[in-house]
Amino acid sequence: MAHTFAVIMAGGVGSRFWPKSRERNPKQLLEIFGTGTMIQNTIARVQPMIPSVNTIVVTNALHYEEVVKQLPFIPRENILPEPVGRNTAPCIGLAASMIERMDPGGVMIVLPADHLIHDETEFRRILALAVDVAERTEGLLTIGIKPTHPETGYGYIQYSAEETDAVFKNDEVFRVKTFAEKPNLETAERFLKSGDFLWNSGMFVWKTSAILKEIEIHLPELHEQLELLKPAMQSQGFKNTLEQVYGRIRSISIDYGVMEKAGNAYVVKGDFGWSDVGSWDEVVRLLPKDDQGNSIKGLAVTRNSGNNYIDAGSRIVAAVGVDDLIIISTGDAVLVCRKGQSQDVKEIVDFIRRKQMNDFL
Repeated sequence: MAHTFAVIMAGGVGSRFWPKSRERNPKQLLEIFGTGTMIQNTIARVQPMIPSVNTIVVTNALHYEEVVKQLPFIPRENILPEPVGRNTAPCIGLAASMIERMDPGGVMIVLPADHLIHDETEFRRILALAVDVAERTEGLLTIGIKPTHPETGYGYIQYSAEETDAVFKNDEVFRVKTFAEKPNLETAERFLKSGDFLWNSGMFVWKTSAILKEIEIHLPELHEQLELLKPAMQSQGFKNTLEQVYGRIRSISIDYGVMEKAGNAYVVKGDFGWSDVGSWDEVVRLLPKDDQGNSIKGLAVTRNSGNNYIDAGSRIVAAVGVDDLIIISTGDAVLVCRKGQSQDVKEIVDFIRRKQMNDFL
């Protein structure tokens, strides 16, 4: 019987979390909520299902040593450093190729390293359901989240309760009708009202053989490069071969490259207190507030100020007569942002990069 593997995607730079998140110390390696970094908590959630030896982490070469340091219980050979970021399709293809060599026909659960999940027991139940379906079919399963409000920061999945195969006939697994990009507010409200849209969580479950077959069909150039990697995976020259391969492949997401084109895409409906923690606004929404609606971390003082989030870092931050702000202080930078606009922090990072002020990235 094939085994189940967890693949943790940890290659992002988390630019919307600047100035805390930096190129060498991104969001997934930080403590955002409570104890433990986001990547440590991601792996801890699935450890009751999947042993460390079956956990694969794909990260950026810049973060490799820090990931190894944070995850000493993961075999070092299971931590794969991408020479450069190429989005989710190459990342998943690389991990699938490695798992297929270790255990042909294995099932892989693909998880981003930077999500927050409140009901971990229900989360694991949904994953177990998806694994069961994946083991019995060639289906590509993604986890969709029951929406609670018209969110514009998430992609959406529209599902169909009709035309499902017999194995899927329950009230939790559905055929995917379409994938939708992040909508504007009016469209998000329409999605919510229709009742057949779910948030796209970016979590997947499938057989390695199934996803590699779909990559071969829909992304033949990526498939060709992954084939070049296979004979080098256990050799001393793997690092050099990986650099050569990543220099040739194009950046593309698994959603756009495979899932939107595949005829065997299914969605499992989940409701377990999920957030992708994609911006400072999402952090603010999830944190407890004081009587004035403020969330404060560190040495911050407020007067006549409400509904603010202040992370003072190592400084004293005083806020007087201001409302609805996000204030993040670090040793070399301060972010002041109006609530509701933190998605635009990425534009600040892009500006800093264009100005080649690399010390602040």
